[in-house]
Amino acid sequence: MTRPPLQRTRFNGLIEQLGSRLLGWLGSRWLNKSVALIALFLGAYSAANVTSLYLNLLRVQTLGALGLLLFFEALIRLRQRYAAPEPGLVWIALDNFRIGFLYLIVLEAFKLGS
Repeated sequence: MTRPPLQRTRFNGLIEQLGSRLLGWLGSRWLNKSVALIALFLGAYSAANVTSLYLNLLRVQTLGALGLLLFFEALIRLRQRYAAPEPGLVWIALDNFRIGFLYLIVLEAFKLGS
């Protein structure tokens, strides 16, 4: 006896999309994977340096944080406007840089207790 096909729900679409992305990532070239991973690590490394230098050199840390927020918001707007539905390697690297950077900034904020 065969199982009936799954209904077209949003959850089923999400599961199919995640599965196709995972299989696409596993089948991609090693260059794409390594550049994406290096960009993620470079974002985290630069965030560690920026928090110790940039925000401490400014007397007003809120203005420094606002400047970083505006910079990354501009990156997001540029990506939405100019990137194709299947983004290229440069856009993937920029996204991973941004993710690594913001992850470490949030981690530093939790360590400081703010």
